[in-house]
Amino acid sequence: MTKPIFGLSAALVTPYTAAGEVDLPKLAKHALSVLARGCESVTLCGTTGEGYGLSLSERTAMYDAVAEALPADTRIQVGIMASAIDDAVAQSTAALDAGAAGLLMAPPFYMKGMDDEGLYNWFNQVFERIGSKLAGVIMYHIPGQTAVALSPELIARLRKTWPGVITGIKDSSGDWATAESYLAAHGDISVLVGDERLLPRAMAKGAEGSICGLANIAPELLVPVIHSGGDGRVVIELTNLIVSNPVMPAVKVLVGHLAGDAGFDAVRPPLSELTAAQKSKLIETFDAIMTAA
Repeated sequence: MTKPIFGLSAALVTPYTAAGEVDLPKLAKHALSVLARGCESVTLCGTTGEGYGLSLSERTAMYDAVAEALPADTRIQVGIMASAIDDAVAQSTAALDAGAAGLLMAPPFYMKGMDDEGLYNWFNQVFERIGSKLAGVIMYHIPGQTAVALSPELIARLRKTWPGVITGIKDSSGDWATAESYLAAHGDISVLVGDERLLPRAMAKGAEGSICGLANIAPELLVPVIHSGGDGRVVIELTNLIVSNPVMPAVKVLVGHLAGDAGFDAVRPPLSELTAAQKSKLIETFDAIMTAA
């Protein structure tokens, strides 16, 4: 029997109130919206969700709010972003205790140029301290943000030490050679694509889907690429538009545009909102692409 593929997960944006706190009702409503439009799961506290800047108490409240709003069988992954081992363990334990289906685990990101031995020891200690509840780890390769690479060999060594724990790899490098190397070495687990422009090619080579920011905006366009082999022409066009701007603020502007709620635009420092001119141009171009699609 063929195992089901991972599918599409929205790397949910994190909305804020005027006071700068996480807007939990708005977050839960948005999560329901992306599921209704085709996503098969949601991911909290990822890069698009500004997970690097969320406190442990905020993370717990976000998970509870989303889990309460969504159907009971919905898969919820949680991004883990920390450099201190104890912080990574605390984030992971809180998510797993709350019922998370998986952890999207980034490497430690302060020290650069770390070798595989050091990274292996870091992940190994994190995994040991989480203990018997550890499961559903998706290794998160996003060197554009962390400046830390996760080699196929490092992941193979961790998989050997921790059989069954690592269930996937999310490659957000935007580099096709890297995606190919993961597919070749780890095609027996879920290789997921973070850069939506590579998704059509990766799906044809055995990838299992995506955790991505565009799923906040256009899940209907991504689902056919993942499940029906679509060419993703409009997906690529939209992604190129978004990455021509500061990415996270741009995604939030478009989420708010579609929801008729400019309150989504708010970002937490050190990010800055797009200027009024940037927002206007982004929305105008987005509407033109969607009208022509």
